This record gives sequence, C-alpha cells and structure tokens, in this order.
Amino acid sequence: MKKKHHPKKKPGFFKKWSAKLHLWFGLGIGILIFIISITGALYVFKDEIENFTRKDVIYHNEENIDKKQILPIRVLEKSVVEQVKEKYPVHWVNIPIDKKMSYVFYWYEHNTKGWNYFNEFPIYKAAYVNPYNGKVLRVYDEKNGFFNIVKMIHWSFLLKQDWGSYVVGIPVIIFVLMLITGIVLWWPKNKAARKQRFSFKWKNIKSWKRKNYDLHNILGFYASIFALILSITGLFYAFFIVQATIYVIFSGTTVYPDFSSIKTKAPIELRTEGTLDKISNTVKQKYPDAFGFAIDLGHEHMDYHEHPNFEVYVKHLSYSYHKSSSLIFDENSGELLHTHDPKDKNFGEKVVGANYDIHVGAILGLPTKIIAFIASLICASLPVTGFLVWWGRRKKTKKTA
Repeated sequence: MKKKHHPKKKPGFFKKWSAKLHLWFGLGIGILIFIISITGALYVFKDEIENFTRKDVIYHNEENIDKKQILPIRVLEKSVVEQVKEKYPVHWVNIPIDKKMSYVFYWYEHNTKGWNYFNEFPIYKAAYVNPYNGKVLRVYDEKNGFFNIVKMIHWSFLLKQDWGSYVVGIPVIIFVLMLITGIVLWWPKNKAARKQRFSFKWKNIKSWKRKNYDLHNILGFYASIFALILSITGLFYAFFIVQATIYVIFSGTTVYPDFSSIKTKAPIELRTEGTLDKISNTVKQKYPDAFGFAIDLGHEHMDYHEHPNFEVYVKHLSYSYHKSSSLIFDENSGELLHTHDPKDKNFGEKVVGANYDIHVGAILGLPTKIIAFIASLICASLPVTGFLVWWGRRKKTKKTA
C-alpha cells in the first residue's frame, strides 16, 4: 500500500520575505560583517596580551620605594621630553595608584583634516616611565601597533572617523535586521523540527552541506542575543541617536548632567610647577583603592578647542571603565571644585558609562570577555556558512535545471 503524499506547505508571506531579505542582505554586506566581527574578536583580549608582553615595563622594579619620593609631574615631563625627543608636545599622563607601577606619558594628535586613520592621527605614542628617577623604560608606537590598527579597522575601516564610523555603522544596522530575519527563519514549525534546531545531530550525517547548514542555523541562534548586544553597543559609537536613546530609556529623562558651568576662577598667577602635583595628591588621597587616573598636561594641540573646565578621570577597576569618577579642579590653584562619583550617577549615566565594557566583554572581567570572543567568532562565521548554504542551493538548482 502506497503512502499518501502530503504536498509541502509553502512558507507564509512573512517568512518568505524574511528569507529574501536575509539572503540579499547577507550577499550584500557579508564580507563587511566578517571584517567587523573578526577584528572585534581579535581586540577582545588586548589588555590581557599587552599586560603580559609589557609586564617588564608596566612595573618599574625600583627598589626601596618606601624610602623614596616620586618626582614632580613637570620634572618627569621634562625628563621624558629630553629622552624621547618628539616634535609634538606630550598630551597627558596616566598615573597609577599602585606605587610599583610605571607612569605612562602619551603623545596624541588629531588632525581633523586627515581623510584616513594614518593622516588623521599624526602620532599616538606611549612612554612607560619610572616615576622615581624619570627614566623612560620603553616607548610604544601605539598608532601603528597591532591592536590599534585592528581597533580602527573595526571602528572605521581605517577611514576618517567622522564618516568612517557610518561606513561601519550602516552594515551593522543591516546585520541587526539579518539577526531578526534569521530568528524568523530559524523558528521551528512543529515539535519535530524543534528537536533539530537546538543541537547538532550528525551521527548519521555525512553531507557537508547539511553540517554547514546546521552550523549556520544552530550557532546563529545561540549567538543571536549576544550578537544583538554587541551590535547595539557598537552602534552607540556610530550614531548619537542610539546613545541618546539608551540614556533616555534607562534614566527616564532627556537631561544629561552638565558641569560646564564649574570653571577655573583663581588667577593664572597661582598656577605653579606644583599645581598638577597638588591635583594628583588630592586624587590619590581621595581614592586610595582606585586603579589610576589621567591628567592632561595642558599644552596646545592640533585640534585645540576650549575646555569648559579641568577634569580628571579616575578609573576604579583595572579590567574595565564602567566604574569611574570625574573630578573638576581649578586649573590655576589646584583646588577641587566638584566630584562626580558612581553613587552620584543616575542609571542612564551608568549604562552609558558601561557601554564600552559591554561591547568588548570587559564588564565582568574574563568570563564576559570569553563570551564576547566566542560570539564575535560566530558572527564572523555566519557570512561564510550563509554564503556556502546559498552556493550549495545555487549549484543544486543549476543541476536540477
């Protein structure tokens, strides 16, 4: 007795158009998503790798530091300038709370007329310095360093930041739509189909096409929520409206804290060679358990613009930036004018401040970095496995014809 043949049910209108959009988008931007995702994966463990490769200069190894004094910031700056002999002025210094760690002086210039990354940033250099004797331990060319090149490919495809971020941002928006249409296509029609969508069942499967299809379907499903988070936190940097929307949603207000009215009032005659040391000592006393802070050295730069006040950024954790404080000082007298600590921030500020750490997976340290790394690799694989699915069906269609 012959079995009754049940004609295959045609997909609905929504699923049909989801498939078309998914295919067209994938073929159109697949290579761009691969580049964005693979560079994102490469960047995830930047800090861990650099902490290992630079460990001999991150710690200065000066002996008997309890009996020694750290040199004044301006004295250190002069010593660094004499040793490095760079035509550009030093921009800022990172000061660690841990006395065993080196100070890091940075040269950083932004040429707003440059059309690509290498023209836009004439210099980005870091010098690790022993703060007890002013000796430069090593200088790194961050501009041409592996991780910064990777970051700028990820950020703007090495194009000018102002519009390069859009060149990256637009494909990411399309990728978000692909994730949504991908979930629609993945969604099982019945219980039998559901069993095949959550795990690999390759015991009796020899066809590479089937295995590739499962890789695209199953890995895409499990990574989709993380891919959406990585995509939205990335769009945060490309489009201001995304940043503003996130702030409004989580704060419940459209007003962002503004401290521009807090300005230096003391006469410039009060500014001395020791003003920055006074500021530094205040930060160290106020946050003895912080990781470190940055102080701008106050020189004019290529993209010079008026700063409303003299702000010092304090990083509380070694592995992430989301827990931070900002302090406003009188630039001339060195007096502390205002403090904005994590406890003072509304939830919207905290979410905005945590965006970078969420994007790179640093928010909870190594565990979330591993998740971000795996999710980025899967995102990079989706255009490849998706293309192979299309190519296999294309060849099959030609053969049938």
